[in-house]
Amino acid sequence: MSQFSFDVSLAEFEAKVIVPSQDVPVVVDFWAPWCEPCKVLKPLLEKLAEEYAGRFLLAMVNADENPEISQHFGVRSIPTVKVLFQGQLVDEFTGALPESEIRAFLDRFALPAVGGNLREEAAALLAAGQLEEALAKLVEASHAKPEDQAVQLDAVDVLLQLGRNDEAQQLLAGEYLQEADRANALRARLALAAGAADTGEIEARLAANPSDHAARIALSHAYAAQSRFREAMEAALEVVVRDRAFDEGKGRSALLKLFEALAGSDQYDDLVREFRRKLSAALN
Repeated sequence: MSQFSFDVSLAEFEAKVIVPSQDVPVVVDFWAPWCEPCKVLKPLLEKLAEEYAGRFLLAMVNADENPEISQHFGVRSIPTVKVLFQGQLVDEFTGALPESEIRAFLDRFALPAVGGNLREEAAALLAAGQLEEALAKLVEASHAKPEDQAVQLDAVDVLLQLGRNDEAQQLLAGEYLQEADRANALRARLALAAGAADTGEIEARLAANPSDHAARIALSHAYAAQSRFREAMEAALEVVVRDRAFDEGKGRSALLKLFEALAGSDQYDDLVREFRRKLSAALN
């Protein structure tokens, strides 16, 4: 039970379902302890109620204990789900549907996500190169919806691009159970940022000796630390092309670390796909 999902009886139905439905959709789940499909559907609806975080409320009615409510709503089999909004029945389904279908069902009437538009605005600002403005939007979105881990990780991404690595590290110190893969990718990017070096000096070494593969790997690391990821991949790939076995495959390893660090970022998806193809071609 939580603020978003709760049991309801006949005596509470008016106060806990009809009245709240004036402002927010209320999903009413008719279930019974002996019903096997109910054992699948009920916890799934509870999980989604938490995830949607107030975009709808979940009221659970034990049909055996509250036959009057079931009769009023014409429930003939269970599980049955009815949706009330502004006091009216607006949607329903019967049986235990797959999670994807339930999400699609909920999205038809659930209230808009708080902070969703702010996140989209931040993405547009980021695409326009306005990093500070994008970060401000993400901070606003996070204050509006502090449980949204995707927004927090968007902010980490922008902080890394701004070179504010200490702040990014503080944010990444938390647990991101809902966004674990992306959080790990950003931690990998933060680790790359620790390899900052003077690119000019390394470029001079390479100009003097283009076969200095160690210098080229160092240059790839330095570019990555500056978020110059295309140049970092080009330098690492060049080592693979010139000598794939150099230092036990250091060029390939450098590319794989870059792929890992940029995983899950829409901004870099095309770049990663491009260099995965180039790496494959170089190795075959």
